[in-house]
Amino acid sequence: MKLRVCFHDKCFDGACSAAVFSRFYRERLNSGVEFHYTGMTHKASKPFEDGTFDGDENAIVDFKYSSSPALTWWFDHHQSAFLTPQDADNFRQDHSGKKFYDPTYKSCTKFVATIASEKFGFDAKPLAELIQWADIIDGAQFASAEVAVGLAEPAMKLGLVIEAAPDPYLVPKLIPNLAVLPLREIIELPLVKTYFGPLLERHRRSIDILRERIDFRDGVIYFDVSDLDLEGYNKFVPYYLYPDALYSVGVSASPARAKISVGSNPWKEIPADVNLAALCEKYGGGGHAKVAAISLGPGDVVRTRQVAKEITTLLRH
Repeated sequence: MKLRVCFHDKCFDGACSAAVFSRFYRERLNSGVEFHYTGMTHKASKPFEDGTFDGDENAIVDFKYSSSPALTWWFDHHQSAFLTPQDADNFRQDHSGKKFYDPTYKSCTKFVATIASEKFGFDAKPLAELIQWADIIDGAQFASAEVAVGLAEPAMKLGLVIEAAPDPYLVPKLIPNLAVLPLREIIELPLVKTYFGPLLERHRRSIDILRERIDFRDGVIYFDVSDLDLEGYNKFVPYYLYPDALYSVGVSASPARAKISVGSNPWKEIPADVNLAALCEKYGGGGHAKVAAISLGPGDVVRTRQVAKEITTLLRH
């Protein structure tokens, strides 16, 4: 039996969500299942291309909902989980007992583990380390910006590789290992070690680059690195450099998209009436209340910069 698992690509929580779901499915539902993984990226065009759901069963974890009748399983925790009101209606009318949504969870990994345990009798305890770190990383629950940027823990090193390695097939290869191995063993795997050294050096250079490019005024950081290969930069570096900042707005680009990242400082008290997901939804993006993003076409860098500056102006007033 073939199970297609679509997950949020280049995201530690997305990869861990797929790993927890896979172990749950194999242990509780079908030990003979054959998993096929597809990383999903937020982009200006529709995310689910024709033919995406080609399995006997199809799952999405940590990514937007699809109303396709071929979709069997869905788990997500983003405020902006539905592309259209029709998708939201489709989810509400679903009675399969296999589609779950709760935006109060800091990580989708913990959400999948909780549902699998409570509703399907899955023993998530062997994956406790993975679940804990996914919750820390995706929920920005670090003790300090120095910890978030220092990359001392195996999970942080692995997160760097997952988010920034150029190989599009790396994360699908890693997911089966995440489901069964301790993190300290995963970072010693050749496919991880190959990328970690160069990416660590890139991470260190990115700190210097952001130090040069950041414009910090009125509590808001703005920077543009769209001319550099830096889309997978560590999102906590701006607050490491400017601890007093409340928000950051960054422009980056890759061959697949131009991107605006909008975040709030996890170590600051943020006004409760500011919802970054709602703000980004006005421009076709979304995410969570405290961290969100907007994806435009790869040729839309000029428009991307314009939107980023509009958002920066809004947050500065």
